Amino acid sequence: MRYLFENYALDTDRRELHRGADVVTIAPQVFDLLDYLIRNRERVVSKDDLINAIWDGRVVSDAALTTRLNIARSSIGDSGEEQRLIKTLPRKGFRFVGELREAQGPAAAASAGSPIEPPKPALALPDKPSIAILPFANLSSDPEQEYFADGMAEDIITGLSRSKSLFVIARNSSFTYKGKAVDIKQVGRELGVRYVLEGSVRNSGNRVRITGQLVDAATGTHIWADRYDSTLEDISICRIA
Repeated sequence: MRYLFENYALDTDRRELHRGADVVTIAPQVFDLLDYLIRNRERVVSKDDLINAIWDGRVVSDAALTTRLNIARSSIGDSGEEQRLIKTLPRKGFRFVGELREAQGPAAAASAGSPIEPPKPALALPDKPSIAILPFANLSSDPEQEYFADGMAEDIITGLSRSKSLFVIARNSSFTYKGKAVDIKQVGRELGVRYVLEGSVRNSGNRVRITGQLVDAATGTHIWADRYDSTLEDISICRIA
């Protein structure tokens, strides 16, 4: 996915920021910060939101966060004084306010004449609330915990599928987005759902933190978000029950 604004393009597949035909050198954390603000442009993003998304919930000073924001602004020709693209709302948070367009496929592929896969047609929404549960991200340093993150998403799919009042996308369909940078609106169109649940799992020793956020796929707005901290034993008991 490419996000186009002014003479810039943020390519989430290649993880590159372009200004015209040039690639702008940008640190990974600054890229992630820009990506997060743009994806969540329909709402005000709080400091805690940024810390959880970019720094995995680690303690970050206000000075460090301000530095990253200033670098992000500078990378796209903005500044703290102008706030033309990234606006600070005192005591509330931050929001990307620039006019933006979305484009499929990398710019390099288009310029080389390579065919770009056309977007999948939007599916009609069912006549009852519909939801897709995306694979949970494994934020632990141990790649072997991937199965645990997948298991949490599968358990939620199984639990919600028992409700006859909900239309729940099957695992095989929602897990095709595993490991990909996705646009929630695009997921909603391709799977034919109104709501998307995404989340993450992070293990540290015997402790586990599970976060989740429910998004309205039609508008991209967040409806609900929360996190759950517990021990692995408690999680295991809940899953067995």
